[in-house]
Amino acid sequence: MKKIAAAVITALTGAVLTISPAAHGDAEPAGGRGHYADVNGLRMYYEVHGKDRGKPPVVLIHGAFSATGTSWDELIGGIAKTRKVISVEQQGHGHTADIVNRPLRLDQMAKDTADLLGKIGVRKADVWGYSMGAGVAMQMAVHHPDKVNKLVFMSATINNTGFHPGHLEMMDQIQPENLYGTPFHDEYKRINPRPENFDLLVTKIKDMVRATPAVPDNAIKALRAPVLTIIGDSDIVRPEHAVELFRLTGGGVNGDIAGLPSSELAVLPGTTHITTAHHQALTTLVPTFLDRPAA
Repeated sequence: MKKIAAAVITALTGAVLTISPAAHGDAEPAGGRGHYADVNGLRMYYEVHGKDRGKPPVVLIHGAFSATGTSWDELIGGIAKTRKVISVEQQGHGHTADIVNRPLRLDQMAKDTADLLGKIGVRKADVWGYSMGAGVAMQMAVHHPDKVNKLVFMSATINNTGFHPGHLEMMDQIQPENLYGTPFHDEYKRINPRPENFDLLVTKIKDMVRATPAVPDNAIKALRAPVLTIIGDSDIVRPEHAVELFRLTGGGVNGDIAGLPSSELAVLPGTTHITTAHHQALTTLVPTFLDRPAA
């Protein structure tokens, strides 16, 4: 299994090397503005891109080990052409320093994000989460539904059966040194207030993965917000699981008879988990979903 983990990290490194290493290294990044807000004991960092165009803003929530640059650098400019974008960096990630004695938990990160939006005057937003961020977005929808207009779940699971066999075992084998020299590690060293805490971040993410409970089907069925489910066809998420999530959110019907549901499903061809966040089709596909009137 250690060989598998090393091979996966090697693949991740090669997949994301196209990201500019200085793209988001400053508090005032090119094309957007960096800000901090005090939220639940965190000095939480967020970036604002684009302009208010009379639509709900899009809140971006990055993946594990990542931040705005490594998760969103290739998509954020295209999305910001048509709407205001707020990229939020979670506890211990990116510019947001960790609370050392507080574990990483999806529900707490959802509360942090919802409370941040309240603090900066955002009444309701479209929320787009990627990987770990999709879990955070899901928790926001379940526990803070009044903050959510529409949802984009990219590489999301509702329980451990959603992953391909072996993925969770591989995650448990990852050691901090496996990530040294990757864009995730380089980004963290460059922008985190406590760059010496990277090893701790890896340990906490592994603990979070072990501790994350399943989201009950009835909680997903009860979501009021329309959902766009996105995976790569070679993602860490099984295609069958994405289809089941689509069904739970109202999809999987004969649209010619029943009409199109409010929720949608997109499977990106020739796309892995990492390269999902690089797929330029998303800069058209996601805004089209967000702009479509709910059925």
